[in-house]
Amino acid sequence: MTAVEAVTAFGRWGRERVEGLGRSGRFIGDTLVAVREVGTWWPEATLHARELGVRSLPIALYIALFTGVVLSLLASYSFTGAVPLYFVGTLVEKTITMELAPVLTGLALAGRVGANIAAELGTMKVTEQVDALETLAYDPQAYLVVPRVLAGTVMFPVVVGLAMVVGVGAGWVASILLLNLSSEDFVKGLRLFFTPFDVRYGLVKSASFGTAVTWIGCMQGLAARGGAQGVGRAATAAVVYSAVMILVLDAFWAVVWLLGAER
Repeated sequence: MTAVEAVTAFGRWGRERVEGLGRSGRFIGDTLVAVREVGTWWPEATLHARELGVRSLPIALYIALFTGVVLSLLASYSFTGAVPLYFVGTLVEKTITMELAPVLTGLALAGRVGANIAAELGTMKVTEQVDALETLAYDPQAYLVVPRVLAGTVMFPVVVGLAMVVGVGAGWVASILLLNLSSEDFVKGLRLFFTPFDVRYGLVKSASFGTAVTWIGCMQGLAARGGAQGVGRAATAAVVYSAVMILVLDAFWAVVWLLGAER
């Protein structure tokens, strides 16, 4: 490859990235404008809240259950007598509420929710159902995107909150049954460094994850082209981009909020 070809390829790559950012920004702006049409998106929002939230509970609670068990065993193994065993409760509570419950649940729902939204809207796009909505004077952003994004933003923290309870409870039971740790000692460690900030931090993160997952799923779905293959590519892209964005947001909140709290 010559120098001219390399520069041309790099320029093409940069142009595509900038165009992608521009499309994303315009999509977000159109969605924010569509929020004003409450009469259009409100009837759909409750239906999507049940679909995105209630039906996601089994997988979220299943993950939290085994996460709590593994964390309690890992904490006991790591301490090796150098740290009082009641600190198992501290580690389980801090790790689950602030990190693992939001992130693991978010990644799982990125696969379930993000792919489902992208496939559904992608199918509507390639079969011209979205065009039919516009013909009927419906704004696709208000009818298809806004209710899903709002439902994800509201329901992700609900699912994660329940996952926190199940995860800590599973660690508690595992500590009693498998580690010969008394319930009093586990609760002592749990309460030792617990602050309401732990839960608030995890719930705010999960709300941002819900917004990102649903927004990306909608954007990829409405950009689908090329029939069934295009729908498949949109669903795959939605899962990948959602997972990456969850990790980016996780680092963002840690830098912005945890460093600020320390200072």
